[in-house]
Amino acid sequence: MANFTISRRGLLKTSAVAGAGLAAPMVWRRPAYAYTNEPTGSSVTLGFNVPQTGAYADEGADELRAYELAVEHLNGEGDGGMLATFSSKALGGDGVNGKKVEFVTGDTQTKSDAARASAKRMIERDSAVMITGGSSSGVAIAVQGLCQEMGVIFMAGLTHSNDTTGKDKKANGFRHFFNAYMSGAALAPVLKSNYGADRKAYHLTADYTWGWTQEESIAAATEALGWTTVEKVRTPLGAGDFSQYLTPVLNSGADVLILNHYGRDMVNSLTQAVQFGLKGKEVGGKNFEIVVPLYSRLMAQGAGEAVKGIYGSTNWHWSLQDEGSKAFVKSFGQKYGFPPSQAAHTCYVQTLLYADAAQRAGSFNPCDIAAALEGYEFDGMGNGKTLYRAEDHQCFKDVLVVRGKENPTSQFDLLEVVDVTPAEQVTYAPDHPMFAGGELGECNPGA
Repeated sequence: MANFTISRRGLLKTSAVAGAGLAAPMVWRRPAYAYTNEPTGSSVTLGFNVPQTGAYADEGADELRAYELAVEHLNGEGDGGMLATFSSKALGGDGVNGKKVEFVTGDTQTKSDAARASAKRMIERDSAVMITGGSSSGVAIAVQGLCQEMGVIFMAGLTHSNDTTGKDKKANGFRHFFNAYMSGAALAPVLKSNYGADRKAYHLTADYTWGWTQEESIAAATEALGWTTVEKVRTPLGAGDFSQYLTPVLNSGADVLILNHYGRDMVNSLTQAVQFGLKGKEVGGKNFEIVVPLYSRLMAQGAGEAVKGIYGSTNWHWSLQDEGSKAFVKSFGQKYGFPPSQAAHTCYVQTLLYADAAQRAGSFNPCDIAAALEGYEFDGMGNGKTLYRAEDHQCFKDVLVVRGKENPTSQFDLLEVVDVTPAEQVTYAPDHPMFAGGELGECNPGA
């Protein structure tokens, strides 16, 4: 005969009663029902954690718009958007697992500590079963770690650092967005074709995990072409005035400036670089060029004329003509009056992918959902056929190379897709050196 007690983590602990003759070993088993924030009512709550203030606030605003639209579609409101084009037909517009989808929001402030605190509040106070969002890789890595500890799924928003699904990957975390390695792999052939193999590059880099891995990835890709890296200079997030960093570029001998910046930092650094006369300057018989490895429509809109002719990569663009993209652009445009950004697309898709996994699993247990996402192949979400790789929870799909339009037709028509890089060209082995150093570990359902 054994006694059963419940530990503080919800695990069943069994031991032999006194006098039974044998000291039985302790056995720990988790009840099937024990997971964080198991919904008991008629609704289920998702936590949308985005930068409502800080350097990436413009991206955060568009993320929130997309999240609200996704919830409407999941609950059967509006035109259904990508539910009609998604290859999975598990979702019927009647909620998820018979429950209405509700949501709470938080402000990451584009700061890791604030983002963790916001996510923790949504999990503890609001009973969120999933956290999603963010536009900074530092934030994403911090919140992903928290979700692993607390036993909920984290569906990353914008996070481009290799580390998110590399050394900092977690079993409870999933990323649909592409990464820095993929940007380098997609951009390199286009840069070689347009600028040649004999170039000298100067890097200005946001001084945190995303900037570091973007710099490493684009430097490796361009050096493989034959380019020389002249200098790598780190800049603080939210610097605003980049003049002190741009002045040395003029006398460095470099003929390419690579701006490893995002959000308002990219808007400011690119605009100021053009004002400094770098664009169009001649160095060693070559036209000086500027490259922005990670682009977005919102950034292009902020930089205005400065983006013309500038190459970069992006996860998705509203001009794509596949049925999924057209459905999403139509829904978003009807609700908000303008086309969605890649931030909006990523967050909308991540919400639907979570809901679909929960519906297919018939459960909100994070480990059931993780199992449903690992190795999952799907289509109809705007990037062609896509794989959520089981080994690292990274999505693999086509990557877009874009260029600032010389003659835009509207304030939103600022980028043109010049190359669709097939997924095979940007796929790497799970143990690639740029992604080494971490273990996925085991899913944590919490208690």
